[in-house]
Amino acid sequence: MDKITGKKAILVVSFGTSHLDTLEKNITAIEKQIGESFPDYRIYRAFTSKMIKNKLQKKENLFVANVKEAMEQMAEDGIEQVIVQPTHIINGIENDRMLRDVMDYTDRFRRIRVGNPLLTSVDDYKKSIHAMMAEVTLEEGEALILMGHGTDHHANSAYPTLEYTFHSLGYNQVLVGTVEGFPDLRNVMTKLEISGIRKVTLMPFMVVAGDHAKNDMAGEDDSWKAELEDAGYEVKALIRGLGEMKGIRNIFVEHIEAAM
Repeated sequence: MDKITGKKAILVVSFGTSHLDTLEKNITAIEKQIGESFPDYRIYRAFTSKMIKNKLQKKENLFVANVKEAMEQMAEDGIEQVIVQPTHIINGIENDRMLRDVMDYTDRFRRIRVGNPLLTSVDDYKKSIHAMMAEVTLEEGEALILMGHGTDHHANSAYPTLEYTFHSLGYNQVLVGTVEGFPDLRNVMTKLEISGIRKVTLMPFMVVAGDHAKNDMAGEDDSWKAELEDAGYEVKALIRGLGEMKGIRNIFVEHIEAAM
């Protein structure tokens, strides 16, 4: 690593969350570990969700830069070398937008490097699975259903690939569904019925446990939990984001190291 120059920075780019509790436990935790791992670099934050940015500004009086604003700020601060590290799960729409915004600033910095999202290589899938299962305890005859976000982008294929990799590593009781993509809850419930398992733990496969986890997954009405309970399953929900898991944070650190 280069000597400290004061002109190097890591921009941590997240979709964002308006839930301050999960912001602290997940996104801030990732940024903190990155800062501790690379003390020579200044850490900057950007959110890609305009809606979340506006909500935080209006309700919490908290300003968070978008990617272009953060790139502009780093240029004004005299940063010369930038590593952009997304906390995105997949190489999907948000990551594509981030890359386009970053590319607009290539002439403003001496060097820009970009790290990969969480699920990029086969090893990423395996490491993510081991990191998660090290912190989840399942009883005999209990299934773990993971809720991913999902997308109409072709990168949605990461979710069925994730489930396949769980099974290839021996975690056959783990099923993966998505809120907005494939497979959905109906697909998951079909597999669950075939398995004969009647006890289920729900958990988000998302960096933050925000609206989707608290409402779509574990809410009282029209949630995955409610639908599974209506079908006769015994269900518990774990409201925990991936950013709370040290093993997951380590993967983002490794992606930064690979980008250097």
